[in-house]
Amino acid sequence: MSAYLSQHFAALKSALRRLAAAPLNTFLSLIVIGVALALPAAGWVVLDNLQHLAGNTTGVQQISVFLTTDANRKDVAEIESRLRDAQAGNWRFVSREEALKRMQATEGMSEIVAGLPKNPLPDAFFVEPADPQPETLERLAATFKNWPKVAHVQLDSAWSKRFDAFLRIGKLAVTLLAGLFAGALIAVTFNTIRLQILSQVAEIEVARLVGATDAFIRRPFHYFGALQGALGGIFAVALIAGSGWILSAPVAELLALYSASFTPRGLSLQHTGIVIATGAALGWLGAQLSVALHLRRFG
Repeated sequence: MSAYLSQHFAALKSALRRLAAAPLNTFLSLIVIGVALALPAAGWVVLDNLQHLAGNTTGVQQISVFLTTDANRKDVAEIESRLRDAQAGNWRFVSREEALKRMQATEGMSEIVAGLPKNPLPDAFFVEPADPQPETLERLAATFKNWPKVAHVQLDSAWSKRFDAFLRIGKLAVTLLAGLFAGALIAVTFNTIRLQILSQVAEIEVARLVGATDAFIRRPFHYFGALQGALGGIFAVALIAGSGWILSAPVAELLALYSASFTPRGLSLQHTGIVIATGAALGWLGAQLSVALHLRRFG
């Protein structure tokens, strides 16, 4: 067991020496790998923030339930009880008196409200469902319409469907982009390992003559590809974090203009690990393909 571990440790040190032996080439490779990983990962971060922003913005995914003008406190209590039983999500009640005061406070409406013979506004509930999917919103709206003392239910389902379709297209586009860049990352590692193998043909042949197995010869190249990919993943995480820091101020200013209380989110610790692990796995795969192809030619 100790011999096995020592072989892997020696292969790891050999890979580190190769990375350090050509710092410029290593740095340029890390830039390519980092950008290839950062672009799709940043796309997922943007889509995730858009989805949460839509869910946290008041009125975007909201169902308005207006009661009849003759509804009394008992009817309001009945609707509240039904909302609790239906587990519809969060809701707030706006009484007709409160609605009239808000209208009266609106510029240019005070004289109009003062001239009304009675309050024409109904009591209303504004429901923010826990599940923002368009199908769920429409199902809840249809349920609310059948409740007693409900005069009108308002839902902008068309907007919700358009936004949901936009998110699906965005996720598909990011997935395709990730696939393309994954192929590019494998190609970069494949070519880097190929150049290393070609420059060490004599060493490989001598190692085989003294009894080195193919696994022993391949191991340093595998570690090199995995390390290069992992370092590229760390570089990608740094790119995303730096871009988020640069954009944080203008994004906060834009959100303030829309009175949106939302804090943009970056890569979580789990997603950071996924980016780095993905880089390492793709680097290892590129090295595996390159070593398998070229050692077969030499054998």
